[in-house]
Amino acid sequence: MKQLGLVFWVLMITSFFSYSQIGGKHTYQFLSLSPSPHQAALGSKNITLFGSDPIHGLYNPASINPEMGSRLSMNYRPYFSGINMGTAAYVHTWDRNFKAVHFGVQYIDYGSFDGRDEFGNPTESFSGNEIALSGGYAYNIPWTEWYVGTNLKFISSTLEQYQSFGMVIDLGVYYKIPSIEFEAALVVKNLGTQLTTYSGLKESLPLEILIGLSQELEFLPLRWHVTFQNLQDWNLSYVNENLITSSIDGGASSENTSFLKETLQHLVLGAELFPNRLFSVRLGYNFRRGEELRILEQRNFSGFSTGLGITLKRFRFHYSYARYTTAGNASVFGVTIDMNP
Repeated sequence: MKQLGLVFWVLMITSFFSYSQIGGKHTYQFLSLSPSPHQAALGSKNITLFGSDPIHGLYNPASINPEMGSRLSMNYRPYFSGINMGTAAYVHTWDRNFKAVHFGVQYIDYGSFDGRDEFGNPTESFSGNEIALSGGYAYNIPWTEWYVGTNLKFISSTLEQYQSFGMVIDLGVYYKIPSIEFEAALVVKNLGTQLTTYSGLKESLPLEILIGLSQELEFLPLRWHVTFQNLQDWNLSYVNENLITSSIDGGASSENTSFLKETLQHLVLGAELFPNRLFSVRLGYNFRRGEELRILEQRNFSGFSTGLGITLKRFRFHYSYARYTTAGNASVFGVTIDMNP
């Protein structure tokens, strides 16, 4: 446990001095979206889900384990403005000695757009879509509760007449203390590059570092999750033009960003009642989403998410609902199927 604490604080300190632009500054941004309703319900940035659902391996490759063997997970997300997203994952297991290979796919369709020339005259309509195919493997270090894993993803992106191909890897570390039902994880996502560009300009990818902690309570069927997102860039604040005030002498001032507020921008909280039971209820809050989408002088509950899971024989159904703004919210539907008879 002391080793885990040392690793945690080293990574936290390192994140203060690392820099990476985020928020619309990268290509292949769909890789950062939550792949499943289970994760979406817990705040959309969860890396401490370790169980039989193979979709978890798509976000944290260290969570790939034999319990996922011969299980297929499929998820569908009707996003905003006609955008549709889907994910699927399957794990093939050879034996109980952790020889399990993970296969996954992430897909997003941006819908159809009306084409216009430089004078605003109508032209042919066009569309855009992106897909990532992945293969992953995890390894349990012998005689320990440490797990390490990696995903290799090949990406194809088509936006109108432009096309790009890329390749990334995800790296994950998982640590468990079964006696107290405690789990911790570290994930470095989207390390890679464009193999071919859209029009000759190479763009950066949405690199992200996450740390997660989770524990199931001893006398209550509740598991809490704490995730620190985007640790590769500590400064996630931005200037809200609506909060800039002018003084009588013509000067202007805006709200100060405190250390506590900066920390909360990285924090994602989640809780699951009756985890791993036939019926479970989930709740999450993403502080960064809540701050960026909040409306002054109006309570719109941005950042909150909820969901549930129901098991019926060989099928487990998932649903999540996430609050974004008063004009748009997102639901995710999913099913996990045990392919063994």
